[in-house]
Amino acid sequence: MQNIHSPLQAQLAQWLVAPGATVAAGDVLVILEAMKMEHEIRAQQPGCVGELFFQAGEAVAEGELLVVLMPVTNAAAQPEAAAPIPQTPPPLGKRSDLQKLQTRLAFTHDAARPEAVAKRHAQGLRTARENIAALCDPDSFVEYGALAVAAQSRRRSADDLMRNTPADGMVTGIGCVNGQRVVVMAYDFTVLAGTQGMRNHQKTDRMLGVALRNKLPVVLFAEGGGGRPGDVDVAIVAGLNLATFASFARLNGRVPVLGVVAGRCFAGNAALLGCCDVIIATKGSNIGMGGPAMVEGGGLGVFKPEQIGPSEVQHGNGVIDVLVDDEVQAVWAARHYLSFFQGTAAQWQAPPAEALRHVVPENRLRVYDTRTAMQGIADEGSLLHLRTGFGVGIHTALARIAGRPVGLMANNPLHLGGAIDADAADKAARFMQLCNAHALPIVILVDTPGFMVGPDTEATAQVRHVSRLFVAAAHLRVPLLSVVLRKGYGLGAMAMTGGGFHETLATVAWPTGEFGGMGLEGAVRLGYRKELEALPEGPEREALFEQLLAQQYDNGSAINMATTLEIDAVIDPAETRNWLVAGLASGQTRPFDGTLAIDTW
Repeated sequence: MQNIHSPLQAQLAQWLVAPGATVAAGDVLVILEAMKMEHEIRAQQPGCVGELFFQAGEAVAEGELLVVLMPVTNAAAQPEAAAPIPQTPPPLGKRSDLQKLQTRLAFTHDAARPEAVAKRHAQGLRTARENIAALCDPDSFVEYGALAVAAQSRRRSADDLMRNTPADGMVTGIGCVNGQRVVVMAYDFTVLAGTQGMRNHQKTDRMLGVALRNKLPVVLFAEGGGGRPGDVDVAIVAGLNLATFASFARLNGRVPVLGVVAGRCFAGNAALLGCCDVIIATKGSNIGMGGPAMVEGGGLGVFKPEQIGPSEVQHGNGVIDVLVDDEVQAVWAARHYLSFFQGTAAQWQAPPAEALRHVVPENRLRVYDTRTAMQGIADEGSLLHLRTGFGVGIHTALARIAGRPVGLMANNPLHLGGAIDADAADKAARFMQLCNAHALPIVILVDTPGFMVGPDTEATAQVRHVSRLFVAAAHLRVPLLSVVLRKGYGLGAMAMTGGGFHETLATVAWPTGEFGGMGLEGAVRLGYRKELEALPEGPEREALFEQLLAQQYDNGSAINMATTLEIDAVIDPAETRNWLVAGLASGQTRPFDGTLAIDTW
């Protein structure tokens, strides 16, 4: 005999059996209703229904007896055991609600808009969803806000909006890149020219909040035309109370933020792009704070989109950090960039160490390319140069050394002999800030005669720009290691070593290193002016000059600097990686102490 009790306080909605009926295990006996929800009460084993203790519409308390099931005595009359209650949902397509969802979601896919996709491909460009699929690990992207449409229901039909404004022109979600979670947002240029609608602003704000709370990196595909004036469903005048731009900027220094652009990126889209840590753009891109309509509306002339912020301009002025041929390379570069913030690589390949011995020419006056040294120090295939078109007096790159991500900087003797000008200082100081914010140790390869000087140089606000290096270095919380390849002169060399040779975790030099408070030639001419001028111009004066210069060079040699402990060691160039690996293993990243730098510029 089974006593069937009510599992909760409820109202008896309906009996599905009558006294005397036989039931099988799993059959529904009665339906109870509580909080507007129906609860099925089932038989646990076969039986014959006895007295019903409550009627439909009556209230029952938890634990009250509802019905008694008597044993079935006639085996011939006993029903077969009921099939087990299914634990999995029925096959897809059987339920009308699921079918409705699948039909609706189909309109968000590229396949639903073949003409728009074909037009995009004819321009040599990919769709937003294609870029996301290429960026994220297979089947890892989870989309947020896919069912959104433009806020234009007062002027367009629901069917029109569904078919032509999928996701309100912006695809957002979370996917894995190299196995780690990343927030991805991509403006869809095939939908209303990738403009910023009210609902895609809401989607953006939602994803930015998720990224901030969960410390997730953000990738923004920023192509688009800025604000959209046609969204009439929301009562706004200017829309300047949006939180999107402040929320996006708030991520700065908290999580890596990467912008990617192909095609046109103007106005609001460009403002978000400009907030990114690093910008990757194709050679066919145009980036500007105002597109043609805004420029013309301001009475500034009529221009084609291709005339505003072309890539060669934006790469040369430092807006674009990584310039690539197409979106395929852009997405590859994005995956590469993000990898530097995803921990130490388990596998890596060291370049031939002996090659470093031949980087610096034996002729101390002969220029060379310090990028060769960077390549010889970094793990093979790991080097990613940043801002290659701007501030060319200093090279900046992300790299790995023995699998560990680092920031790598080097003076460029091919430009101004390695002297540091305003643009190079700006580039280097900002690179230090990037590494500092995201806990990347910094390795600096030094070969500089110092800061650039002269009337024309001072007209560029050199005093303020180059001092940025000192302030940025003084606020570093990450290990800093410097290797002097050749020239280490004056304030410029001090700036390249954190403000002074003993401000680093280690300052070492190759045997080719030479040091002085200023350039050796200038030091001789200034320090020994009387002695030189005492001799007539000609061979005798030149001979004295060369003699004094040789003395200065010997006094400022790397070995003598190490003898007086002004640097930590002179090393065989082939041992550079070993020194750096040991240093990186020894250094610690300090917690942020709350001290904020006031930028000198």
